[in-house]
Amino acid sequence: MASLEVIGAGFGRTGTDSLRTALNMLGYKTHHMKSFREDPELNDPDDFYNAYDDREHANWDHMYRGYTAAVDWPTAAFWLDLHVKYPKAKIILTVRDADSWYTSVKNTIASYQQHSNAPEEDPNHPRFKMARMAQVTCLDGRLKNAEVFSRQEEIKQLFLNHNEEVKRIVPADQLLVMELGEGWDRLCAFLDKDVPNVPYPNVNSTLEHQKLRAERK
Repeated sequence: MASLEVIGAGFGRTGTDSLRTALNMLGYKTHHMKSFREDPELNDPDDFYNAYDDREHANWDHMYRGYTAAVDWPTAAFWLDLHVKYPKAKIILTVRDADSWYTSVKNTIASYQQHSNAPEEDPNHPRFKMARMAQVTCLDGRLKNAEVFSRQEEIKQLFLNHNEEVKRIVPADQLLVMELGEGWDRLCAFLDKDVPNVPYPNVNSTLEHQKLRAERK
């Protein structure tokens, strides 16, 4: 069974979908929040929901079977557990300015979670399972709670503290801190891959995210 070779520790809305696309172009199979919809046979939201409160008994090999890289939430919520489980994996921390990150989350993930029409009465409904998992793994439920998320400075500090924790714990030679908008060069050097002769991907902008959500209502 293949194990994770690359772990994305960056929160959602820091270029994680572009990074997923880039990693796939470099030959990895990359887990992302979108994987629950795209590969439902490999991804049970309940596995990640249950792991959130019982990490000691989480079966990480099973949860990430078929993948060699993982980015975005829920992985960002488990990055340290995965770092311990797969100590040879390289860690990529995607970052951006805290103000622009908060605004992006506010206009996308937080807005969706706070206004989600996922079925609330059927715990076996796939959309209920997906929503429940996302709510707890994305900032420990703070995105769903409009009053809590409105504490802008507190939420931004959580973002900054998370980034500093990753940089403090991961050995420097095992960590790439990647700014939003960076291209191929440092990523490929870090992963010892040839630089593709195509532009670095730029996907899942705020407008693209909002359009996709509107189409699913």
